[in-house]
Amino acid sequence: MAWASLVVAGLCEILGVLMINKWHKDGNWQSLALLILGFGTSFLFLAHAMKTLPMGTAYAIWTGIGASGGAILGMFFYGESKNWKRIIFIAMILGAAIGLKLIS
Repeated sequence: MAWASLVVAGLCEILGVLMINKWHKDGNWQSLALLILGFGTSFLFLAHAMKTLPMGTAYAIWTGIGASGGAILGMFFYGESKNWKRIIFIAMILGAAIGLKLIS
């Protein structure tokens, strides 16, 4: 259950990051509300996961999901670079997160 909570926390972090960008572009209250909701929910699920998982592992995977997810969605929705080197490094982040799961 802790691993599922950690994945949900990472996905909520991605939502929060996307809403930061949307809020800066639009400046509306809905984006700000989703930003707060995304990060707030993310922290709650991260805290739940950390009841069982080691802090270092949980935090590394949480940030890995958020960073790689934000970068991938930035490529698709905001026209960020899709350079092959960037994709390799995103894959390395995801591979490291999977590796931590396998050894934990």
